[in-house]
Amino acid sequence: MNTRHAFAAATAVALGLTLAACAGSDDDTASSASDVSVSHIHGLGLDPSDQRLYIATHEGIYTPDSQGKPKLVGDRNDDFMGFRVAGDKTFYASGHPTSREDGPGNKGLIRSTDAGQTWKSLSLSGKSDFHALDYVHRTVYGYDATNGLLRTSKDGATWKNGAELQALDIAVSPQDPDLVLATTAEGVARSTDGGKTFTEGKRPVLAYLSWQAKGALYGIDPSGGLYRSTDGGTTWKKLATAPGGKPQALTAVGAEHILAATQTGVYESKDGGKTFDERLSVESSGGH
Repeated sequence: MNTRHAFAAATAVALGLTLAACAGSDDDTASSASDVSVSHIHGLGLDPSDQRLYIATHEGIYTPDSQGKPKLVGDRNDDFMGFRVAGDKTFYASGHPTSREDGPGNKGLIRSTDAGQTWKSLSLSGKSDFHALDYVHRTVYGYDATNGLLRTSKDGATWKNGAELQALDIAVSPQDPDLVLATTAEGVARSTDGGKTFTEGKRPVLAYLSWQAKGALYGIDPSGGLYRSTDGGTTWKKLATAPGGKPQALTAVGAEHILAATQTGVYESKDGGKTFDERLSVESSGGH
């Protein structure tokens, strides 16, 4: 783990979370749902084409089977770190290969156009590990934990470097491509120039952010407290506490539709956090 990656790990620790492995997974084991348990969740999303839930983990991408148990998607048990559903069957991700795979330890940016069955390397293989990804305004925004940078790319191949910072997660305004927020150990940092510069973090201290609809910016704190901002992160209101303790991931699907992964499960709310239903149980573990 290099210095910049260590900074990201330190940020996670400061937020009371665990940064999951920085190298490839040693577990290339079973893909059958009957004997699989999921832990170390790094990302969540619903495929718009069929509303199927996808869960990016330390041991591959999973989706619930007909009994609601985790089923491996494709045949890869790679450590998927940053993860974003960008459109119908189209996912962006980053992370590390399993220990049995030849090649660099960081995957850079990869993309799937068949709902996670297969993946193609787009750029920065061996150079970058994106711990947070967003895709909005036809642009990939990524927090490169290896180099401690906010990066942006229109095509997923060529990148513009933004600010250096120690962050855990990012979110981009669905209305304004220049408004980027990042979670830091001090609080939520703000950029109004597309990630070139950020303010110092301001409270509340949040672990993960997600911003899918106007007036519906969501955040979750290190103890699972769910917050919402209707003014782009200037002010926040605590709504509830998500079930299951420390968070591992947060995704807003719509203005009132939220997915949250915590130590005990993946939970879904369709009423803005008033109530949650369990979508998948998980083994107790840390977050990013």
